[in-house]
Amino acid sequence: MKTFIIAEAGVNHNGSLELAQKLIDAAAAAGADAVKFQTFRAEKLACQNAPKAAYQQQTTGLAESQFAMLKKLELDRPAHEVLIGHCRERGIMFLSSAFDLEGIDLLNNLGLRLFKIPSGEITNLPYLRKIGRLGKPVLLSTGMADLEEVAAAVEVLKASGTQLNDITILHCNTEYPTPMQDVNLQAMQTMAAKLGTRVGYSDHTRGIEVAVAAVALGAVVIEKHLTLDRTLPGPDHRASLEPHELQAMVAAVRNIEAALGDGLKRPSPSEQRNKTVARKSIVAAVPIKRGELLSDKNLTVKRPATGLSPMQWDEAIGRPAVKDFEMDEAIVLT
Repeated sequence: MKTFIIAEAGVNHNGSLELAQKLIDAAAAAGADAVKFQTFRAEKLACQNAPKAAYQQQTTGLAESQFAMLKKLELDRPAHEVLIGHCRERGIMFLSSAFDLEGIDLLNNLGLRLFKIPSGEITNLPYLRKIGRLGKPVLLSTGMADLEEVAAAVEVLKASGTQLNDITILHCNTEYPTPMQDVNLQAMQTMAAKLGTRVGYSDHTRGIEVAVAAVALGAVVIEKHLTLDRTLPGPDHRASLEPHELQAMVAAVRNIEAALGDGLKRPSPSEQRNKTVARKSIVAAVPIKRGELLSDKNLTVKRPATGLSPMQWDEAIGRPAVKDFEMDEAIVLT
C-alpha cells in the first residue's frame, strides 16, 4: 500500500502568499502527495492573553503574544483560492487544518475532500461533531492525548456520521522538536489494535529516520513539516525539513514500501541464481569404489548445489556406491 505523504507547510509561509506558493513548489518537487496549511482566525483560535508554548517562546520570543503571532500568520479565503489553484497546477493535493468552526465551513465550501483534525482539537466536542457531520475522510492527530481521549474522539466522529473506515489516526507528539525518547512509536500500533482504524504518524522529530520507521511499523500516512530555510523567523521552521531533506524522506519511504513486500516467505527473483552457488551437495570426501558403502567417512557436503541435497544425507548413508566416484564428485544414488 502506498504511503500518503503530507508536506506540512503549516504557518511556515510567515504570512507571505509568495512564500506559501514556493512551499507548494518544494513539496511537489520532493514527491509529496499533499501539502497542508492551517486555516484559522486569531480571534476564533486564542484569547488575547493566551500564552505561547515553550517552543514558540524559544523561536519567536516573548515580545509579542500568541494572539499577535497568530494574527500575522492568517490566510484569508482569497489566499486559500490562490493556493488551491497553485496546487492544482503543480499536481499536488491541497490540504489545510481548520482550527475553528468557521474554518471548517471555509474548507468545506472550497471543496476539500479530506479533513485533518489537529491535535489541539481532539477534545473539542463541537468541532469534532461538525467535522463528523461532513461524512468525509478524516485524519485525526493525537498529540497530547491518551488512548481513552482518542477513543472518545473517534466515537464522536462516528456518532456524527463519519464511517470508521474513513478515519485514520495519526500518532503524534506536539513538542517541537520531539525528543527521541518521547516518540513512543509503538503507541501507533496500540491504537491500530485497540481502535480498529488505519494509522499514520505526524512527525516533529529532527531528521527523517523516525518517519521512515513508522512506515515499516504500518503507518499509511506520514506528515512532516516543510520549510524553505530553517533559519527563517517563525514558530515552526526549526523543527521542519528543508526541501532536499523532504525529498530524501520521500525516497526513503518509497524504498521501505518496496522492501516490505507481500509477506510471503519465498526466494526472490533476484536471488534465485544464488541458490546453486551458495547451497551445497553431497559429494565424495575421498575416492569411492563402486559397491563401497557410503558413510560419514567417505561423504561430505560442499558447494555447489548441483547434486544430491544434504537434506538427503540419511537416505545416502549405508547404501552401496552405484559407481566409482572421484574426490569432490557429486553423489548419485541411482
